[in-house]
Amino acid sequence: MHAPLGKSVGLGLALGSAFAFGGSGVAAKPLIEAGLDPLHVVWLRVAGSALIMLPVAWRHRDLVLRRPALLVGFGLLAVAGVQACYFAAISRIPVGVALLVEYLAPALVLGWVRFVQRRPVTRAAAVGVVLAVGGLACVVEVWAGLTFDAFGLMLALAAACCQVGYFVLADQGSDGDDPADPLGVIAYGLLIGTVVLTAVARPWGMDWSLLGGRADVGGTQVPAVLLLGWVVLIATVVAYVTGVISVRKLSPQVAGVVACLEAVIATVLAWVLLREHLSAPQIIGGALVLVGAFIAQSQAPKAPSRPVAGGGPEDGPARSAGAGAELSVPHGAT
Repeated sequence: MHAPLGKSVGLGLALGSAFAFGGSGVAAKPLIEAGLDPLHVVWLRVAGSALIMLPVAWRHRDLVLRRPALLVGFGLLAVAGVQACYFAAISRIPVGVALLVEYLAPALVLGWVRFVQRRPVTRAAAVGVVLAVGGLACVVEVWAGLTFDAFGLMLALAAACCQVGYFVLADQGSDGDDPADPLGVIAYGLLIGTVVLTAVARPWGMDWSLLGGRADVGGTQVPAVLLLGWVVLIATVVAYVTGVISVRKLSPQVAGVVACLEAVIATVLAWVLLREHLSAPQIIGGALVLVGAFIAQSQAPKAPSRPVAGGGPEDGPARSAGAGAELSVPHGAT
């Protein structure tokens, strides 16, 4: 009785995490359009979340000496890199498109396994990669001469690459007899990401008065501070924590597959709230990206004792179940 109940709770938490992450772009884009620089929005998100997670960081302060390289890499790639690239991307291209491009990460992870780790991948996984790339071609409508903002597309691809770094670090974080606690890694990743983003975003030049105003969400004026609160509390802290717990109750593969719903949720919310309509070919392409991500993740090669490389993202991000069973958390890139 307990196992089915635990899986049901884990599934519910995974769905909640996907919904929380999926709403980040929808809440952040109106703030950007209201006048806030994308990097400033990222800094507010990461710094606010780091402040909330500060007690967790103190509890796991031993990680600073035990796994310094892991914490720095996680902060640079899984937090600062994914968040900055994704938020910069949605300032130039639709939220749904940016997130679907980011879902190329599972295919890129398999590329890492095949060409860097020099390990074989299954034929089904290769099919997943082909589907994901073909779906991306439909999303950006390559037959129309790539009408999308090229720089925005490059930023979304950069976010996907940062997610690959997240997956690799997640795999390393679960190594050994004394694996790094995922909540501690998240907390320190947010702190390190805040330091990095402070130097890059220079928040002292931010127009703080914009946070006291309102932002347009599909024609409705919403307090900017309310949107920021959603981004920090729900789309980052709650999303990460529920994602971690869901992976502990489910397998990384199952949690990652559920996390694929993040792209669907983000696209639907952007459609309904921001009126970002996608064409029929883009919807079909998005479905192909998700199917490709599903296949790529479910067919990822496994070591004899535990998963070595998983798929499924941001935010982000980061998005979703990572590769190692002990440090498989959503990217939050998004």
